[in-house]
Amino acid sequence: MKILLAEDTKDLNNALTAVLKHEGYTVDPTFDGQEAVDRIDVDSYDCIILDVMMPKKDGIEVLHILREKNILTPVLMLTAKSEIEDRVVGLDAGADDYLTKPFAIKELLARVRALTRRKTDYGTKELSYKDISLKSESLELSSENTVRLSIKEFELMQNLILNKERYVDVIHLKERVWDNAPEVKTDTVYLYISYLKRKLRAVASDVTIEGNADTGFRLA
Repeated sequence: MKILLAEDTKDLNNALTAVLKHEGYTVDPTFDGQEAVDRIDVDSYDCIILDVMMPKKDGIEVLHILREKNILTPVLMLTAKSEIEDRVVGLDAGADDYLTKPFAIKELLARVRALTRRKTDYGTKELSYKDISLKSESLELSSENTVRLSIKEFELMQNLILNKERYVDVIHLKERVWDNAPEVKTDTVYLYISYLKRKLRAVASDVTIEGNADTGFRLA
């Protein structure tokens, strides 16, 4: 699973990145809030770990930007502050969990596992369409190259492959991928479609995604 780590303290960032990779996660480390926003604009994650106090944009600012973009990725906030008021601000802004420094690595890993736990058994181990294949065990999309998808990217691509060349409407995708969560908007679906389009280009596939909110989306 894919994690974005935004922590400006270099030693802590390096240590957390090493531990998370050792646990099997793919980690993109960033060192300021603007870099985190730039990453989120082009890629999807299963969990985002945000330090509250960062240069350029602090963790709360990044969190507000995420939620305004209808990005529902679970967010774990890290802070050196222990006051209840600071936690409330973060949780009100849309954080899913909070961890106060200093913290035990085992506790961080437990929080991350809770936030990234899969909700379903994906059944078929591998799906294919034209020149792409999709593996449920590794969440990998492959053609000439291979990339790892986030869980939501995987579930969205899975639905598109299972429906082959038929248009899949936005209502269906909201139900199957996001369990009809009330906060999921049409813009959320558009965002993840854009992520998948980038991933298809990254693996050098000839497959494209066609459609819009009116027609639905399909592979072609």
